Amino acid sequence: MNRIVGRTVEKEKLDKLLLSNQAEFLALYGRRRVGKTFLIRQYLQKHLVFDISGTREGAKDRQILNFFNEYLNRTNRQRETQVPANWHDAFAYLAAYLKELPRTGKKQVVFLDEMPWLDTPKSEFVSALEFFWNQHASRLDNILLIACGSASSWILKNLIRARGGLYNRVTQRIKLSPFNLYETQAFLQSIGVKLPQYQILELYMAMGGIPFYLKEIEKGKSATQLINAICFTPQGLLYGEYAQLYHSLFRKADYHIRIVETLAAHPQGMSRTDIANQTNINEGQLSKTLEELTECDFISLYQPFQNKRKDAVYKLTDLYSLFYLKFIQPNKGGGDKIWEQLAQQSTYTAWSGYAFENICMAHLNQIKAALGISGVYTQHSAWKFRGDDTLPGAQIDLIIDRADQIVHLCEAKFTRDNYAITNDYAARLRLKKSIFKQATQTKKALFTTLLTTYPALQNKYYLEEIDSEITMDKLFEKP
Repeated sequence: MNRIVGRTVEKEKLDKLLLSNQAEFLALYGRRRVGKTFLIRQYLQKHLVFDISGTREGAKDRQILNFFNEYLNRTNRQRETQVPANWHDAFAYLAAYLKELPRTGKKQVVFLDEMPWLDTPKSEFVSALEFFWNQHASRLDNILLIACGSASSWILKNLIRARGGLYNRVTQRIKLSPFNLYETQAFLQSIGVKLPQYQILELYMAMGGIPFYLKEIEKGKSATQLINAICFTPQGLLYGEYAQLYHSLFRKADYHIRIVETLAAHPQGMSRTDIANQTNINEGQLSKTLEELTECDFISLYQPFQNKRKDAVYKLTDLYSLFYLKFIQPNKGGGDKIWEQLAQQSTYTAWSGYAFENICMAHLNQIKAALGISGVYTQHSAWKFRGDDTLPGAQIDLIIDRADQIVHLCEAKFTRDNYAITNDYAARLRLKKSIFKQATQTKKALFTTLLTTYPALQNKYYLEEIDSEITMDKLFEKP
């Protein structure tokens, strides 16, 4: 469990920072449970010279005392023994300690975890941090300061986009994202779990690529058994996780939850105007909340084909939130085998299609590689045409718009068996392509691409309508 899976780009960036010949200030952020703390404490363990984590809803005095206790531990109680009166004094203690550290040839790391929780109201934490960096740490070429937090909006506002004394002080940033399917499979293998890719995909649709959730998976059990245990039993981690998830990240989480639950009821996405009308959130708060949810990977903004910004839509893309609101919340108390029943219903078929579509959109690099167009500049979006006097409405799951004058019209199909295209479905594909061509007036070549779990049966309708096909095993490739 202590071996770091994936995170290749992030580890390379950390290695460069360790070898830098100047002081470095790294801002590390990403949603709750994504593995930020684990990455730093495992990968940089030998370099940590100070390591403190903020406490959720902890008072200023408690936070400072925790900071001071770490200081006492690191200095073996050989330096200051009086609790600092404020954050300015606390950082002064830290600065004096760092200046006397013996040089090792590599960076010595100061890790301030869950920094947004350290910044309690009226604590002057940010101004103290600002003075500490500008006056002391920035002059120590052996120091790597890592500011970490799950509340991405705080990190962005107070560090990366700071306008005061910390303006342009962050020298590097890492946004840690959930595991993709390749990393998820590697993680499960590292803990002894060996499941077929289809069952890994089922688990991924329920909990996403969140390492803290994935470690609940036990070997020797099927995906159905695991989802039952983790999601539908009161002792299961994901049974009650939703209630804490947003409140642990955002101080006014009711707005975030309102938007998430509104988007959950509209899986194909909503415009900003529609969200505002349905949630009754004022303009300023709406902008702030949408940005925070986007930065934490809960929702995604998709620009439409041909960049008609008024048609841009937000979608709920956090797979756990989608699964919780669709299945866990309405079925609490349904018994420890409830998932076996729910997975046979038509609502599951519809939901799994949307979930698979979201997964495909999150694995575009793998899809492009499978199509042989990794080196081609592309833009992607969903497409929806409401219809007019001459053309009926139509919708396409995913569009990959290539710079070399080709557009892939992608159709996602999540099935337990090999999919068979029928005459009716083939007719719908032809109609969609025709509507798309006329509604957009595009001159590009249009290719219909099928995204499936298992290879579709190559009957005559497949041969007539499908130009290319990507199966789920391609989504598991290393990007």
